[in-house]
Amino acid sequence: MDQSVVKKEKNNKVIKNIVIYIALIVLSIFVLVPFIWMLSASVKSSNQVFTVPIQWIPKEFHFENFINIWKKVPLTMFFKNTIFLSVVITLIQLLTSSFAAYGFSKAQFKGRDVLFLAYIGTIAVPWQVYMIPQFIMMKGLGLTDNLWALILMQAFNCFGVFLMRQYYMSIPDELCESARIDGLSEWGIYWKIILPLTKPAIASLTIITFVNTWNDYMGPFIYLNSTENKTIQLGLRMFVSQFDAEYSLIMAASVVSIIPVAVVFLSMQKYFVEGIATSGMKG
Repeated sequence: MDQSVVKKEKNNKVIKNIVIYIALIVLSIFVLVPFIWMLSASVKSSNQVFTVPIQWIPKEFHFENFINIWKKVPLTMFFKNTIFLSVVITLIQLLTSSFAAYGFSKAQFKGRDVLFLAYIGTIAVPWQVYMIPQFIMMKGLGLTDNLWALILMQAFNCFGVFLMRQYYMSIPDELCESARIDGLSEWGIYWKIILPLTKPAIASLTIITFVNTWNDYMGPFIYLNSTENKTIQLGLRMFVSQFDAEYSLIMAASVVSIIPVAVVFLSMQKYFVEGIATSGMKG
């Protein structure tokens, strides 16, 4: 091939990559601007939050905002409730989803695929359709204004089963067959072979479940009435209603509320993309 053609193609590839990177940087800036503004507003006084033009770097930093927010409303209690819900629901969903996914991918039984499709089809049913029957059921069990109502309702997750099953399908069945020939039980295959090979899928499901539970507003809003049972999202709403003019404190509370989510995501991000990508390779 002519050297000039090769050089031209190489230059075109470089230019294309530069354009892509510039576009991604611009989009990233648009995404990050609200978070940067929130962080900046959290260390300002309330009368400086909406100044025009925007002061991205305050003239005077008010770090005491992050101390005062704990005195205004019982944020510590809200954090404890939210952490409890997020951790317990995430662990239960990892357990139930991985169990079900193993059965739908590696176990052989009549009607397996039909049952899987019927189960996954429930994803298309909006929560608003069964919200009232669900509430009546929880009320009949005496679990209104109780954190365990939210845990029971979110113990099973169709999307989690789908995500884990798709990843399990990428693991050769020969591994399971060899283990069965060697006398390993189904539990042993699941625990010693399948789970160690599915860290990316587990990390992905952990992030998705934890973030969804942490950010859930409607579920706690419907089921939790007493202040001692409220979550951080309800606490932020209480904060806004009580201190609607103190925007710097509201922003400080918002910053604090996203820290656990950021920690969970950053600690597992190296597995997240791999888990999502691999889960769609085989059906």
